[in-house]
Amino acid sequence: MRYKYHTADVFSDRPFGGNQLAVFPDARGLESAQMQAVAREFNISETVFVFPPEDSANTRRLRIFTPAAELPFAGHPTVGTAVVLAAIGELALDANPVNIVFEEGAGPVNVSIELVDGGPVTAKLTAPKLPEFGPPPPSSSKLAAVLSLAESDLLGADNAPQAVSCGTQFLFVPLGDRQTVARARVKRELWEPLLSSYWAPSIFIFSYDGELQGSDLHARMFAPNLGVDEDPATGSAVAALGGYLGVRDKADKDYARWIIEQGFEMQRPSVLELEVFKQDGEITKIQVGGAAVLVSEGAMEIPAASEIG
Repeated sequence: MRYKYHTADVFSDRPFGGNQLAVFPDARGLESAQMQAVAREFNISETVFVFPPEDSANTRRLRIFTPAAELPFAGHPTVGTAVVLAAIGELALDANPVNIVFEEGAGPVNVSIELVDGGPVTAKLTAPKLPEFGPPPPSSSKLAAVLSLAESDLLGADNAPQAVSCGTQFLFVPLGDRQTVARARVKRELWEPLLSSYWAPSIFIFSYDGELQGSDLHARMFAPNLGVDEDPATGSAVAALGGYLGVRDKADKDYARWIIEQGFEMQRPSVLELEVFKQDGEITKIQVGGAAVLVSEGAMEIPAASEIG
């Protein structure tokens, strides 16, 4: 059967920046093997397949695939799919913002879509889960070796590496500056024995000195376990980063905001907004948002599942 799709660049306000996304707005009839094969064919970070919701109170059900695996939750597919569906007339734009709910593997995900001149421009998701903190990671010396860096390039003390999840697990490794972030290279032969079986095998490195005016952090993300050597923009990681930063933010306030830049080393500049809400010192909500633009549309002839090897 032929299935229509759209592509978008997410966490960018212009084409050919941000993180690429393919969206099939009506994937009814597709099986898991077909969806995984299509994601391999696109060979971008994620491809989204949209289905009617299981609960009629929600908007749509999303299944999200990398070239190698299905994800329970992902940020740029959630933000991008919201903007795509709004732009192609699949959602009623009768308010501003437009508030919708996607069903994802990690649970319901609330999304608000901001309109400008009646059209969708940005979207913001609320993480489906509050931060969960993983087991202690390998030593800084071993992580530095995986990243082709010296141990002194990694920050320590309050900025020690830590694994966090808001639906998808990531290992956060703060580095001294953005030049060090740019120098990092993952050595697969060291990553495999050290991190492939760890609670959070995907590595998110960052520094506290953004390149763009207004940016707070400069970041990169590597996910060999998902078939993604490097990701230009990772909303689910930035949501979990809200847990990492939020527990370290000792200021007596109930709200904090950071702007994260990512993808610069890939010539796919991306900008993500992170907001963390607290009550009595405890994180109560994490939101991640940004812009998205449609780039292309087409149709794909997808073989039956029995024909896919």
